Amino acid sequence: MKTKKKAEEKEFDTVKTFRQIKDSISKDLTGKSTAEILEYLRINSLKLQSGK
Repeated sequence: MKTKKKAEEKEFDTVKTFRQIKDSISKDLTGKSTAEILEYLRINSLKLQSGK
């Protein structure tokens, strides 16, 4: 019977990272109007496109 190997520690945990990003965005958008959310998305998508 085979035994399971211990999970190796990861250098980068994708799930944890994306959960933190989603939580951060959620906090930023809580209580904002549709217009404010659209402005937030416009500004942050420009940051991603410019590589900042």
